[in-house]
Amino acid sequence: MTIYPLTIAHWNQVKGIYEQGIASGDATFQTDVPSWKEWHQTCLPHSRLVAVDEGYGQSNQVLGWAALAPISGRAVYQGVADVQVYVAGFARGRGVGRQLLEALVSESEAHGMWLLQASVFPENTTTISIYAGAGFREVGHRERMGQLHGVWRSVVLLERRSAVVGVEVSPLISPVPKTYATL
Repeated sequence: MTIYPLTIAHWNQVKGIYEQGIASGDATFQTDVPSWKEWHQTCLPHSRLVAVDEGYGQSNQVLGWAALAPISGRAVYQGVADVQVYVAGFARGRGVGRQLLEALVSESEAHGMWLLQASVFPENTTTISIYAGAGFREVGHRERMGQLHGVWRSVVLLERRSAVVGVEVSPLISPVPKTYATL
């Protein structure tokens, strides 16, 4: 398996994997796969990846994909993104999701991202475990976040703060005086 930048050339396979995730009922609130143009406009231009197995059945078979979407257009949140990771049904259990997520974290940090977040249905315990293995921590639950096919669904909120991006202390914040630090 090799991880490459996701391009329009991968879109048909990426779309098929996205459709599988939607059909599972436990991957997303999305009910339709957007067009390439819509997807391209809603995801960040960097940190778009595909896991490809050149030796699996057909040539250049996409096993999974990952991308980041901005959480806001406000400048203060330019280093914060929402994570999307999808793995083809036939490729699950092979470490594809873990490797994509690790590569996505590395790629995001190379582009100055300091916080990655994800909202996962609580029933999707495998995904929650994969995120935890990549350094994400649970920061909360949102009950009845939205309806999927007329049924209210809750989500687990996960985040991963970079250990290399955004760790410097702001010159506007003075360090804690030594007398307080020893209390």
